[in-house]
Amino acid sequence: MRLTYAATLRTCFTASMVQAIINTFITLLFVTFQQDYGVSLEWIAALISTNFMLQLLVDLVSARFLDKVGYRVASVVAHILAAVGLIELAVLPELMPAKVGIAIAVITYAFGGGLLEVIVSPMAEACPTENKERTMSFLHSFYCWGHMTMIIVSTIFFVVFGIQHWKILAVIWSLVPLTNAFFLAKVPMAPLLPPDTTTATIRELFSKKIFYLMLVYMVCAGAAELTVSQWSSALAEEGLGVSKTVGDLAGPLIFALLMGIARVLFSRLGDKMPLHRFMIFSASLCVLCYLVIALAPSAAVALIACEICGFSVGIFWPGTFSMASKTIRNGGTPMFALLALGGDLGCAVGPAVAGFVSGHAGGDLRQGILVGAIFPAIMLTALLFYRQRKKRQG
Repeated sequence: MRLTYAATLRTCFTASMVQAIINTFITLLFVTFQQDYGVSLEWIAALISTNFMLQLLVDLVSARFLDKVGYRVASVVAHILAAVGLIELAVLPELMPAKVGIAIAVITYAFGGGLLEVIVSPMAEACPTENKERTMSFLHSFYCWGHMTMIIVSTIFFVVFGIQHWKILAVIWSLVPLTNAFFLAKVPMAPLLPPDTTTATIRELFSKKIFYLMLVYMVCAGAAELTVSQWSSALAEEGLGVSKTVGDLAGPLIFALLMGIARVLFSRLGDKMPLHRFMIFSASLCVLCYLVIALAPSAAVALIACEICGFSVGIFWPGTFSMASKTIRNGGTPMFALLALGGDLGCAVGPAVAGFVSGHAGGDLRQGILVGAIFPAIMLTALLFYRQRKKRQG
């Protein structure tokens, strides 16, 4: 059977879910690692930082080598690394010191995750579709569905079989990237740019003023999303006095659900509302959500604002990719890699700023969120600036 570009898009959708799996699964095991292996919270924090820094490194390096090795090879390797990392997570802690085994597993799938972050969007963008903006939005919704599926399925597994069997689940999850790697080796791959187009170099990209604006979008997108997403569970626990499990369901899970809904909604109705207008609406809503979270007298109202914030940030990341592809026609792989780097940078800076401010405010998370409102505010200002620039150009 001859596979079509529809199959290629399906592998891209699955790849987005793979990203969510490898980024989310280990977070469900932190308490187990502390109990079984005696690791400290400081060590776990360092592990998270290692994962993030390696993905940043891959974002940066891939701008130079991806076009040489090709997207097919890179995508298959990325999925194999993701699968191997999950299997190593289950096996290595029993074969060597647990800290070393877990670290090796995280490093392995961090390289795979970094590659996926760079290649999945341009692979989908290259497919011959009628509306690339809507396709990009729909693609990124699968990260949300993957995140939710991971949490729900893993929670059910732990309830039914017990948390002590998490290693079996890790191996089961590894089948997802392994299966997708098989199909990626066979599906058709469209060129990212027309044959007669020369891909822009990194120096050429940084010579374009519009590229700096796109980078600002990406940094703010990552910061606006992760600042609330990362702290929403803690806000639910502290403000409403609920358990960690309930906090995770009331915070990050509903946040991801509404973020996915926003992306699907635009993918279905995007022809009725221009992308840039939808992003301005979303940025305005995001600023409002941040202010309500920080200033509302009711913890329940603040939590609802956290969840609505998921809807408001949904279009930021895929929308920026689509705008960049349309305005910088020859951006190619270097552009996608650097934009992913900007997004990851925002994902690190936003929560760190909120955490730092909260720490100096006696642990008041709302103070950190209030300062974090600077990121969606910058996003909104940049979007309005771009709209005025387009009007002046006619």
